[in-house]
Amino acid sequence: MSTEQDAYTNLAARHNLGESKRYRQILQMLMTPAQAQLVVQLPATPEELSQKTKTPLAQVNKDLEELFLRGVIIPRNFQTREGYRFCRSTEQLHDATQTMTRFDKTTEAKYFALWDEFCNKEWYPEVAKTYATREIPLERIVPAYKAIEKVPGIQPYDDVRALIRLADPISVVPCPCRRHAQQCNKPMDVCLQLGRGGEYAIMRGSGKKISYVEAIKVMDEVEDGGEVHIWPNVATGAPRFMCNCCDDCCIAWVPLKQNNIPHEKRAAKSRFEAINDQSKCDGCQVCIDRCMFDAIEMVKVPGSKKMKAQVDPEKCWGCGLCVIKCEPNALSMKLVRPPQHIPGAVPA
Repeated sequence: MSTEQDAYTNLAARHNLGESKRYRQILQMLMTPAQAQLVVQLPATPEELSQKTKTPLAQVNKDLEELFLRGVIIPRNFQTREGYRFCRSTEQLHDATQTMTRFDKTTEAKYFALWDEFCNKEWYPEVAKTYATREIPLERIVPAYKAIEKVPGIQPYDDVRALIRLADPISVVPCPCRRHAQQCNKPMDVCLQLGRGGEYAIMRGSGKKISYVEAIKVMDEVEDGGEVHIWPNVATGAPRFMCNCCDDCCIAWVPLKQNNIPHEKRAAKSRFEAINDQSKCDGCQVCIDRCMFDAIEMVKVPGSKKMKAQVDPEKCWGCGLCVIKCEPNALSMKLVRPPQHIPGAVPA
């Protein structure tokens, strides 16, 4: 095996994928053999890399900048570019490189197709196994804010508006999952990078800096489009992202569906639950179409010629997407879980 081949294998092995031919192809599309040799040597200064690889310093700096913009390597300091390292995980490489590939359209299409094949053939089964072992989910559902505005007892960690307000800066990036999977027509530019994550996206050019007001407009688009807010499953701290997911494309939800892993292994429920006033329900079934968790079914109701919606509380994850599109206002949200449902929360 050549030295060039060893570099790609070495990097793939760091993500436990040293034997994967598809992952190797992904890495080969992202960096030249000479660039792979640089990445293997990280962490190191440009001067050290120049000496180790016998490459002119100007070329080393040029290659490092290209790899940063492409998402292959991440510096400790985004402005000075000090402290470069290779992406820590497959997920990080997936998200970083697909928000901005720096490929032409034809090559980009091939890159997305390769990722999609790798995900479905190799990665998703392993992701599902990892989720299946979790005792406490790392993320949780945050309800659509319009669905809970009138519910008493709301805490800041329940309200997407309050969570986003904590972040500075805020950037919006294309959904990396939706870019490669292309299994739905939901809005694309809806993933928020927050704080240090936002700074990273802005400095790379993969994300657009937006104001708080603009971020809420993105949330309106997300909720209208039927995407579920996903947030780290903690009550405090300064998270670096807010995902807005569907189960057609998401690299977390799709593996669960494919391998019959329960939803709760990925995300905790919100503190809310949808309820339906069947006396107001007109049987339109919009709520069924918008429920990602199959928590609503149509049932016969005594005295009514129309079938009515019925919410299964065990299946309801409290996302509120059904509520905000219920024209007869039959659906609403109620608070059903205490603050202690969220790790780190204190009693209200």
